[in-house]
Amino acid sequence: MTTLTVPTAPSPTARRTKGTAHMLLTQVRSEVLRYRRVPEYFIGVVILPIVLFAMFGLPNTGEVLPDGATVVAMMFVSFSLYGVVSQALFSFGAELAQERQKGWMRRLRATPMPMSVYFTGKLALNLVFTAVIVTGMALLAARLGQAHFEPARLAATFGVLLAGTVAFSPMGAAIAYWARPKAVSTIVNLVFLPLSFLSGFFFSLQNLPQVLQDIAPWLPTFHLGQLAWWAMAPSEVDRERFGITEAADLPLNIAVVAAWFVLCSLLTVWGYRRELQRERG
Repeated sequence: MTTLTVPTAPSPTARRTKGTAHMLLTQVRSEVLRYRRVPEYFIGVVILPIVLFAMFGLPNTGEVLPDGATVVAMMFVSFSLYGVVSQALFSFGAELAQERQKGWMRRLRATPMPMSVYFTGKLALNLVFTAVIVTGMALLAARLGQAHFEPARLAATFGVLLAGTVAFSPMGAAIAYWARPKAVSTIVNLVFLPLSFLSGFFFSLQNLPQVLQDIAPWLPTFHLGQLAWWAMAPSEVDRERFGITEAADLPLNIAVVAAWFVLCSLLTVWGYRRELQRERG
């Protein structure tokens, strides 16, 4: 009878993990390196919102609203919202779908790394992208657009935008799990562009037909916009002069964004478990 001896020593190239935090940092670093090899993605998701702000926001330099907020500062919020929602949906939507299609998710599940680290790493990268978008746009607005940001208002707006990144990333992930991988990019565009236009990111909702104005308050992006514009300009007079006709209702705005976050998170978990059961079956 032959007895098999199973080696217990680790591979010579194996390295002991230093804990979950170290795995998360490694995952974020790998994501950053991956996107460095695809500069066109960085340009489309991070640089494009800054370029659009320079084209359409900076021409309003010198315009001041009645209670002191500048039009450039409000435009900075609008295009920051566009950038935040765009990169959150595309990173967790189109990119996740491609990795699923290539079988990368199956390979990761065969490693000791918890899948929670993978998803948290992607979210952390989204937050980094948000910080780059908002910081770049704020510097442009302050130096060339004479925005005259009040530090407290700018910090509050930055916080809302970071929270928006967290809130909208599960929406992209839900699309990635419930749509066919090849169709995800198209679906993300079909979702993202109407959400941006119907939420007033590019122009006042007063310019839209009444039926579309009635739809806007049901959209999470509309309520995120209300929170961000309020953080930059608490004055209702300034917001109304800028073209925001809806009065801010902060508890309602927060509740709607949070509800969409929970709903999309549940859909993502459901889609992930459904895929896992299919692979095991």
